[in-house]
Amino acid sequence: MTDIRTDWTRDEIAALFDLPFTELLYQAATVHRENHAPGEVQLCTLLSIKTGGCPEDCGYCSQSVHADSGVKATKLMEPQAVLQRAAQAKDQGSQRLCMGAAWRNPKDRDMPKIVEIVKGVRDMGMETCMTLGMLTPKQADMLAEAGLDYYNHNIDSSPEYYETAISTRSMDERLETLDHVRGAGINVCSGGIVGMGETRADRVGFLHTLATLERHPESVPVNALVPVKGTVLGDMLADTPLAKIDDIEFVRTIAVARITMPRSMVRLSAGRESMSEATQALCFTAGANSIFTGDKLLTAANAGDDADAAMLAKLGLKAMTSEEPMRAQRACGSVATEAAE
Repeated sequence: MTDIRTDWTRDEIAALFDLPFTELLYQAATVHRENHAPGEVQLCTLLSIKTGGCPEDCGYCSQSVHADSGVKATKLMEPQAVLQRAAQAKDQGSQRLCMGAAWRNPKDRDMPKIVEIVKGVRDMGMETCMTLGMLTPKQADMLAEAGLDYYNHNIDSSPEYYETAISTRSMDERLETLDHVRGAGINVCSGGIVGMGETRADRVGFLHTLATLERHPESVPVNALVPVKGTVLGDMLADTPLAKIDDIEFVRTIAVARITMPRSMVRLSAGRESMSEATQALCFTAGANSIFTGDKLLTAANAGDDADAAMLAKLGLKAMTSEEPMRAQRACGSVATEAAE
């Protein structure tokens, strides 16, 4: 299997981006086959369990109170309603339910209900992922005790471009939450958004930040900005060439993520509904092996289960049933440690 490096330099990552496109895809596909089942794609479902009203000012987000996007704030869903949606997702072949709440951070009074939801979804045999904003160490420990499999907390962009899109939370605060999640023993899901008007150097910086973490994220979602009217970035980029990232540049980003983080699951996330099947096929060739399926993400439209099933069938790909490499490696390490003791 491919050696895992956490000492990548920005120059090395920039050189990967600069490779001829076919050479880059060849290298990425080779790394992918050395570490993953090449014909499998992980199917995940994303559910908003608390929509809108977020005090953060993320320029891309329709759920921010600073956006004039028409998204109405809701209360946290009741556990039984979440479990009903989880059952539907499982019936459609989803392996993991990713649940998002539009908070800067959860309040302690919210945690018992969150814990109940995690336990209920896990009892159904599905993997669980939560994104709730910033966490304290105590909250991370509560989620770990409930059995949460993954916690999502994206870094969004490069450290240099980050403050262009967000002013209410720093990159260091995001990395601190990732440390709390790791410390609690929960798997990390962390990626970002491309197509926000950033440069390639920023995309290099974004991947460099993730690829030089002490342990790579188990999941790396790569989102293409969906420019929503009423958001800062949506209005700023509307009717400009920057409103949609070039498809080839997006595929390059996927390929470089695969090479620099060989055993991570690289997920095609927001923005996929506007991509052609050919572009998505190139992403799978470049090493993407996870998608959100269903008709809706948190608030944005998505391709839908039927469309995804037809596309995967056309490409000869099947829903993932094997264990994610990093989790399998971690489990083997735990068994080996116990045996040694």
